[in-house]
Amino acid sequence: MCRWCDFLTRAAIFLILLILYKNVHSAVLVKILRSSSVAARVCREASRPLVLVPTMGAMHEGHLSLIHKARALAGKKGTVAVSIFVNPTQFGPKEDFARYPRPVAQDTALCRNAGVDLLFMPKTFYAPDHSVWVDESALGTGLCGASRPGHFRGVCTVVAKLFHVVAPDIAVFGKKDAQQFAVLRRMVRDLDFPVRLVGAEIFREPDGLAMSSRNRYLTEAERAQAPVLYRALKAAKKVNVTASALKKMVIQIIKTAPLAEIDYVEIVDAETLVAPTAATRRILLAMAVHFGKTRLIDNVEITL
Repeated sequence: MCRWCDFLTRAAIFLILLILYKNVHSAVLVKILRSSSVAARVCREASRPLVLVPTMGAMHEGHLSLIHKARALAGKKGTVAVSIFVNPTQFGPKEDFARYPRPVAQDTALCRNAGVDLLFMPKTFYAPDHSVWVDESALGTGLCGASRPGHFRGVCTVVAKLFHVVAPDIAVFGKKDAQQFAVLRRMVRDLDFPVRLVGAEIFREPDGLAMSSRNRYLTEAERAQAPVLYRALKAAKKVNVTASALKKMVIQIIKTAPLAEIDYVEIVDAETLVAPTAATRRILLAMAVHFGKTRLIDNVEITL
């Protein structure tokens, strides 16, 4: 019964957000772009600043919060663009590319109601014989990079392609995947992309679970136990212990959930993503945990 009440509460919040966005941006008609060539032309003619929100679709309140941030950055005269593309190159051979949700009509309606100006939804984004990749070789090797070989090569390649096509002034990414954000910042720096990256804080369910399109995979029992990740992160922020003791404590908390299978729990320097040193001022506590077939990630930054 409590789970049903929680679902109704979240649904009500979602509807309220949609109504608010629709009231504010009701005059905006989203322009849907299907090909890279058309998108490139339209984006270069768009009012500036142009702010891009790259997504793989299956949108939820977290995505809407990114769009809202993009609108604030673009202002009334700027342009908000959203891309929806389930990128095959960032999935491993045994991962969930085939079953990743693709509710195109629902996503389009959400973007329209949220006041998005341009919606880029390419049916394909790679030539059949494509052979050029963008690969960051330092920040992407640990954490999720160790568990998902090739993942960040796929992420960097698709985002680089998006930047070339859309030519945004600003791009907004959620900080739930802190490693991804760090890797993309490095790519932008090293390849001199004229794009400012903006990170948006993690958007959470009422019980603390980080919002994710993959949350819909969870069974009722898995969903009930998944908030243990947030409880562990909250507990970590309240203590002042060594990194090794902190990691041990977090693992112990996660293990109180019988269905949780830890992929990794790591503490790294928030800038370099390697082991903290005496010079470290902020640490990143990052985790990846499986609940059944669903892999969830979460993190928190802690200032020392």
